[in-house]
Amino acid sequence: MLTFSGSLRIFLAVEPCDMRKSFNGLYAMTEGTLQSDPKSGAIFVFTNKRRNRIKILYFDGTGLWVMTKRLETGTFSWPKSAEAGRARLSLTPEAFAMLTDGIDLRDGCRRGWYERE
Repeated sequence: MLTFSGSLRIFLAVEPCDMRKSFNGLYAMTEGTLQSDPKSGAIFVFTNKRRNRIKILYFDGTGLWVMTKRLETGTFSWPKSAEAGRARLSLTPEAFAMLTDGIDLRDGCRRGWYERE
């Protein structure tokens, strides 16, 4: 389980991206598509078309981190932008934790794939 401070800014790319991208590819997407500075200290989250993988790009002040999560079954409940043409959404750390822990952000219910022992 990852935990983040309440002041951390988290941005989700609304559209899916190529999960073969790593440091340089995600850095370029953050600058180009999301129009943000990857070195700002925010977390940038990307997903694939099937919504069963996410990648996180984060700059901690000394270097870039790329973190990945792949679901064995099920999909992430990926939020959609309310405004057409918007490339990114902002989430609170609590909402991001719910997203990665299997909570559907639309109705607050646990997704079927989520199990905790």
